[in-house]
Amino acid sequence: MGRDASSSDEDDTLIHQNDTKSDSTPQRRSHFEFDMEDFQTHVPARRFNVSFNRRCLIVIVIPLLILVLFFFTDIRSVFSSRFFTLKLGSLDDRVRESELRALYLLKQQRLGLFSMWNRTLGSLANHTSSPSAVNSSETQLSDRLFEDFKAEVLKQISLNKEIQDVLLLPHQSGNLSLETDGSDIGNPSFGGFSLDRCKKVDQRFSERRTIEWKPKSDKYLFAICLSGQMSNHLICIEKHMFFAAVLNRVLIIPSSKVDYQYNRVLDIKHINECLGRSVVMTFEEFYDKKKNHLHIDRFFCYFSLPQNCYVDDDHVKKLKGLGISMGKLESPWIEDVKKPSKRTIQDVQTKFSSNDDVIAIGDVFFADVEQELVMQPGGPLAHKCKTLIEPSRLIMITAQRFIQTFLGKDYAAFHFRRHGFLKFCNAKKPSCFYPIPQAADCISRVVEKANTPVIYLSTDAAESETSLLQSLIVVNGRVVPLVMRPARNSAEKWDALLYRHGLDGDSQVEAMLDKTICAMSTVFIGASGSTFTEDILRLRKDWGSASVCDEYLCQEEAPNFIADNE
Repeated sequence: MGRDASSSDEDDTLIHQNDTKSDSTPQRRSHFEFDMEDFQTHVPARRFNVSFNRRCLIVIVIPLLILVLFFFTDIRSVFSSRFFTLKLGSLDDRVRESELRALYLLKQQRLGLFSMWNRTLGSLANHTSSPSAVNSSETQLSDRLFEDFKAEVLKQISLNKEIQDVLLLPHQSGNLSLETDGSDIGNPSFGGFSLDRCKKVDQRFSERRTIEWKPKSDKYLFAICLSGQMSNHLICIEKHMFFAAVLNRVLIIPSSKVDYQYNRVLDIKHINECLGRSVVMTFEEFYDKKKNHLHIDRFFCYFSLPQNCYVDDDHVKKLKGLGISMGKLESPWIEDVKKPSKRTIQDVQTKFSSNDDVIAIGDVFFADVEQELVMQPGGPLAHKCKTLIEPSRLIMITAQRFIQTFLGKDYAAFHFRRHGFLKFCNAKKPSCFYPIPQAADCISRVVEKANTPVIYLSTDAAESETSLLQSLIVVNGRVVPLVMRPARNSAEKWDALLYRHGLDGDSQVEAMLDKTICAMSTVFIGASGSTFTEDILRLRKDWGSASVCDEYLCQEEAPNFIADNE
């Protein structure tokens, strides 16, 4: 910023005049009348009093110059000369710059108000198009619209205040201070409402309903999980934990020879520490304890259709390859995996209770048992931690180091499921596969609401898609960077822990790392229908990081173009 012009370095010179009177002067003379005779009598001819003549000359000339300037010169033109323009030019430049900035802000305010107008009318039109929708969710929609309206109005008031500040800034220099009058409303609070539109969700952990998990030390439940990828299996294990608690049994985590290497992504000891007792054990621990009698006494099938236990012959062979013997698969009820019935704790106790030491239940991923209890923040089991199933400590620290290196405290996270998702989504009504320009528009709206500077992108999309997506995510005229985990670089130390423990390059470890980074974000945008997204939402809910702005990609609209089926 330019400094104010200082006062002149040249001092004004004041000339003091001493008026004298001669007592011998018989009469008053005119100020301009000279008596040469008297003058010569006082001044010798050979000496000329130079100082006296100078004073007389000044007395005569200065009044004449003042009269000439007064009658023949435009005083204002003197002060508007180039000399003064040079001194005030910096102020003019600042005023001009502020005016241009204010015009830009006014345009942004106009666009913001138009956007609010269109969104409000569009939401109301969609809502009132279906009378049944009005009756079922009128209150919920009204609350959401009112919250958005309050936030947008406060944003525009804040922008208006910024415009005022910009216009006043050039004039707040030197000793000049422009104060606002009493009519300035300042920064209204609207009863405590702020511009933080993406505040954390109050999960009301104190109201959580739970059951105790106090297993008998000699009763075991084998977890059988076969459906889908790692995220499906984690959800399956979480449900198995609930079954084990209901049946008072210790849960056996599957062996890596028939399932994933859970010990590389989960902290098994963490679960026992959270409950203060031994409630889960790895297959290796179970093998050491029961190696003389590795037998599943009863193998229950939760689902009987389309096939028993959702278990194929290959998985049965793998179990037997571990030295485990078992009886035939049995189904206590008729249950279709495509149409699961709602079940209660009493149903589970009635159908799966047994006096046998070791039982197995498979596969419970699609089971619908006490969903309201199971899906609450922190899960259905009483424990002292935020959540029971969470990433290992090494993955947690690595995620934190990545965030500190590349993202910072405030960032949005986006799970962009793409590979193999087109056919899956188009089989749903409506489809969940969006053209990239439409997806970019939806993401930009969320990011603008959250006011985050960067987006973490977790995706299996091709570079051609992510490059186009990056170019289209623009908020307030600024392209918001998409950040992805880079390839390993020895100069970067954020992933050193994984490398040191031999976990780098493991696809499941990298997937869990992505989940962890997404779960720690300010706001999260997920892929509808993806269990990867669902597991992130579970972590955010349990960790207390869930935001009111979390949503599925373009969740309130259908794709603007859908391809035909094969």
